[in-house]
Amino acid sequence: MKFGIFYEHQLPKPWNDGDEHRLMKNSLDQIELADKLGYDYAWEVEHHFLEEYSHSSAPEVFLAAASQRTKNIRLGHGIVQLTTNHPARVAERVATLDLVSDGRVELGIGEGSSVTELHPFDRRYRDKRSIWEDAVKALLPMFYNEGWEYHGEHFDFPLRNIVPKPLQKPHPPLWVACSQMETIRMAGRRGMGALGFQFLNPKTARAWVNAYYNEYTKRLDKLTDYQTNPNIAIVCGFMCADTDEEAQRKAEGWTFFQFALTYYGAHGPIVPGTMSLWDEYLEWKQTEAAQKAQYLGLIGSPDTIRAKLKKFAAANIDQVILLNQAGKTSHKDICDSLQLFADEVMPDFRDHTAEQEVWKRAVLAGEIELEDIDTSPYMERGIADPSKKVQTEVPSVYLKAGE
Repeated sequence: MKFGIFYEHQLPKPWNDGDEHRLMKNSLDQIELADKLGYDYAWEVEHHFLEEYSHSSAPEVFLAAASQRTKNIRLGHGIVQLTTNHPARVAERVATLDLVSDGRVELGIGEGSSVTELHPFDRRYRDKRSIWEDAVKALLPMFYNEGWEYHGEHFDFPLRNIVPKPLQKPHPPLWVACSQMETIRMAGRRGMGALGFQFLNPKTARAWVNAYYNEYTKRLDKLTDYQTNPNIAIVCGFMCADTDEEAQRKAEGWTFFQFALTYYGAHGPIVPGTMSLWDEYLEWKQTEAAQKAQYLGLIGSPDTIRAKLKKFAAANIDQVILLNQAGKTSHKDICDSLQLFADEVMPDFRDHTAEQEVWKRAVLAGEIELEDIDTSPYMERGIADPSKKVQTEVPSVYLKAGE
């Protein structure tokens, strides 16, 4: 099993001068530490206008800075919004990052999840899947063709040579954001790695894994010519401390993350300067849903986290992405947690990576037939559809994640 770290660049109110600067510099320090400790991936999101929840609107700039302070850790776009970026600009920026990082880029791509982000770019929620598919067809050949033109439903591009080209050939490994079962199936069918932005228990994880690989092996349908990347990664809330009680005290940011994610998914645009999401969170924190949510994720002592990870390993998850830059979690607590996990937990799972690759080769070769698990219990959306009734509580699928 491989391990990644995850960044939204959360910054709850109240804001003071220098806070954003400190946030970025601390995050770079954390990634530099993670690289030295042997973590495999650092993932950075792209979001727009989601104040407090995510101040990460230019991930390519941040990841380029991280590339100059690290040597081995893979640098992941988790994800680039193909709905709000022109394919040629994505190709140029990703290729440049791949060059300056010596070929360490992982390219996650997605649609964007809320009207708050999509509408200012003249994109509509109902069109985001078709725009994403059109963008994939336009984008990927730009990495390996000297000349390329594309004439599609949403993008029309004349014959040009997009330069530079990435160091990794034909392109960096591809991933797609998945927050529900239908997108897990889509990722498998398209032959892209699945970035699971959902908070799963091991039973659910096995259903996701089986559904993904059954689509990949039986119904592979690539959108254009690209190299497939059969992998599944899941994001988990994270805090490792000497005791479970200490970890829970330090992990308040994790429940803020869950609340803010659901809030922006369920509400329309917020008028700037009229609300503190942190204050809304503090009110929600007194609810029963909040009390349940604090026990989700990989939060606890090394022994507690190790026991949970063994169940994910048994479900054949390739990578667990640890999220502890959340809410008002301190820089020191984040670094201490990364250090303790690397010292006490991570070594126990290194040998499992080779076993996982053997299992995966057998699945892809058809030597292992995976059960078609009934996925109906896992179909609930992790992020609210704006066309549906507004939800103010964490969806119940999140509350099952601690089982």
